[in-house]
Amino acid sequence: MARAYDFPPDLLAAQEELHQVAAALTALLKGLPWSVEPHPGYNDPDIWRPRQRPATDGWPETDQKEVQRLRDQQRKLVFTVITHAFWATIEGPDLVTARTVLKHAHDAAPAA
Repeated sequence: MARAYDFPPDLLAAQEELHQVAAALTALLKGLPWSVEPHPGYNDPDIWRPRQRPATDGWPETDQKEVQRLRDQQRKLVFTVITHAFWATIEGPDLVTARTVLKHAHDAAPAA
């Protein structure tokens, strides 16, 4: 069983927000066409593993801006989490374990 860590509230909040931003980015990207720019599509049936993509008009400018905003926010949060002063209080293999525990800190609902 993993050791319990006393993560600071701001670190927990940053990690939770990072999860939320990553989920929002993933959901947005899943709904967008395969190409950012307009593309006529292609069909390569004569290779060992045929592949094809439909024609697309590309991503709307509003979606491009939203993807960029989410990616910028994600980078900022990653920087906040990995450079937090809390990590200086842990050494050796415990540091890897603590980082893993933090990533899953919000997975389980608190016991009543």
